[in-house]
Amino acid sequence: MSRIPRLRGCLWLTAGLVLALAAGAMIYFWLTGMSVQAEAGPIAQAGSEQDVVVAARTIDVGTRLAPGDLEVKAMPVEALPSGYLDSVDSAVGKVTTADLYPGEIILMQRLVDPNVISGDGRVAVVVADGEVLMAFPIRDLMSQLDILKAGDHVDLLFSLNLPTSRSVVLLPAEGEGAEAPSSGGAVGEEGQVTFDLLENVTVAAIVSGGEGLPPNALLLTVSPQDALLIKFALDAGGAVTVVLRPPGVEEPYDTEPVDVNYMIDRYGIPGRR
Repeated sequence: MSRIPRLRGCLWLTAGLVLALAAGAMIYFWLTGMSVQAEAGPIAQAGSEQDVVVAARTIDVGTRLAPGDLEVKAMPVEALPSGYLDSVDSAVGKVTTADLYPGEIILMQRLVDPNVISGDGRVAVVVADGEVLMAFPIRDLMSQLDILKAGDHVDLLFSLNLPTSRSVVLLPAEGEGAEAPSSGGAVGEEGQVTFDLLENVTVAAIVSGGEGLPPNALLLTVSPQDALLIKFALDAGGAVTVVLRPPGVEEPYDTEPVDVNYMIDRYGIPGRR
């Protein structure tokens, strides 16, 4: 009679162990499924929408995208092609490799990053007809702060020492005793002038001397004549400051050169002109 209770106890113990193992297995698989779903992200349901970057107007091939070229629209998830973008910032500054039309979805595979260097070491930039690509040395604080990006529009401010008089000093002809005309200032006298050398210049790319090194040059797209202006100012020892324009602002600013006389007149500083 004593064996029956023991047998029943063993059966109950075995059944309890089996149930415990089954419950443990169920909990394990449930937790594993939850983990996989969390890693994969929420499953898109039919009819759900996603913000997508589209063209706001007709955009020609080779265009550097600006904020005004783009807009965000909500579209059905199931209709979206691979490579779509969900923020305007991810497309601004990149160059289009195909014509785009209003409402067309912007795809990453149709854009080129001007800062990407190809296998032959060239930077992928697009230069329009009538323009040249010019390397501009990074010397000013703005360019060193890693604020400027490809596609930005900037103004180049220069300070140069220039003659205080523009009168041409004529040498007297041989045998004549006439003195050279007075220019109103000492011959050879110079003074500092600060002015906006060029406005609305496009930054095509920013390059460095090697991987891991800070940028050391801006690649600018300018006309051949403007390239000569920049070279003259640099060769003359001009101090440059690059200023960043707001997105979409391309019209000239109303400025005038600043010299010592401008400072005296504006602030009423006692002195003689």
